[in-house]
Amino acid sequence: QVQLLDSGGGLVQAGGSLRLSCAASGRTFSSHAMAWFRQAPGKEREFVAAISRTGRGTSYADSVKARFTISRDIAKNTVYLEMNSLKPEDTAVYYCAATEGSYYYRSDYEYKYWGQGTQVTVSS
Repeated sequence: QVQLLDSGGGLVQAGGSLRLSCAASGRTFSSHAMAWFRQAPGKEREFVAAISRTGRGTSYADSVKARFTISRDIAKNTVYLEMNSLKPEDTAVYYCAATEGSYYYRSDYEYKYWGQGTQVTVSS
């Protein structure tokens, strides 16, 4: 069982930066691939970024590539999403997620564990 706690969201102006954190409980954190998804009002939840259980493999949505960076600190049981050059269209609730196994995916139905979400609002 893995429990996830998202944090770090807030209000930022366009062009600014934020770093989201996802703290995981449980001794099996290093066995799980992790990802960030987001959901804007009136839209479906969408993939943002994923990272393998070792941290050596990553994947990004085209809309955030070169602006966002996902990373993980296994010693701290934490996954991060560094977001730079933020745009108003990045406004959404951001969710951390973990798979049951070591592979990462871009589809949300592959993820068994979810954080509660953290709001990111980017003003123009």
